[in-house]
Amino acid sequence: MKAEVLVQALRYIERFAGTRAMIRFGGAAVVRAELRERFASDLRLLHAVGLRPVLVHGGGPEITKMLDPLGEKVTFVGGLRVTEETHVRIDDIVLSGQISGEFIGALARAGARAVGLSGKDGRLISARKLLSPSGADLGYVGEVTKVEPSLVELLLEQGYLPLISPLGLGEDGHTYSISADAVAAEVSVACRAQKLIFLTDAPGILSTDGVLISELSAEELEARVRGGALQEAMLPQAQAALRALTGGVESVHIIDGHIPHNVVAELFTSSGAGTMIRAGAPRNEDEVARG
Repeated sequence: MKAEVLVQALRYIERFAGTRAMIRFGGAAVVRAELRERFASDLRLLHAVGLRPVLVHGGGPEITKMLDPLGEKVTFVGGLRVTEETHVRIDDIVLSGQISGEFIGALARAGARAVGLSGKDGRLISARKLLSPSGADLGYVGEVTKVEPSLVELLLEQGYLPLISPLGLGEDGHTYSISADAVAAEVSVACRAQKLIFLTDAPGILSTDGVLISELSAEELEARVRGGALQEAMLPQAQAALRALTGGVESVHIIDGHIPHNVVAELFTSSGAGTMIRAGAPRNEDEVARG
């Protein structure tokens, strides 16, 4: 059994050598120390066998945890946290300081070299104020207007793992807090990544009767979004997945970050561990699955 798994993994390792993979993580992989350490080991393995990971992390719950003792009121509009000017400073401290620092430490213990980047560094991410569909003022919540990937490219060339916090810099000089899902999609397109992987607190995309869907095409996912067939919590990842796929990313993977080594199982086994969405039309029966 173990030999079969290794042989199967070897085929995928050879196939993915040199592949750029954007990995967006948050939730349990950020909060739980043991999962953070195991995920760091997985990233070291992916890098060692030839993948070139680029990381984007979230941290909404950790930001809220920091704001509460300060007496800062947290409100949401359409699922987006309203970000006051004072909140932006907290976002920067938590995202670019606490979370980035903890994860760089975990990667170092795993034997990997990582560099933490705010989206503001080197104007990696330019942003503008995000307008709410309802007209409500979201404060300093932003959307990506441009990605300048040269700094990420330089780090990849030198063998580092770039770790990006989802902040952007506006033309007005203000810092904007941006959805980590949207940042992952835009950076994956700008860096010409072949894969975009979301580590979430869900097993993947579920059917209406609660069964995990192993594989979807971009067309099928778009139809589910239009038809209201997705769980509300999955919509940000679905919309980011469609943006990445239309921008040239070959496949998007949504997997459960609670389960140790899930990212390895998703990439290096034929059955996978979550949901894979591939660009283009539904797969023909004679095409190779997953990958």
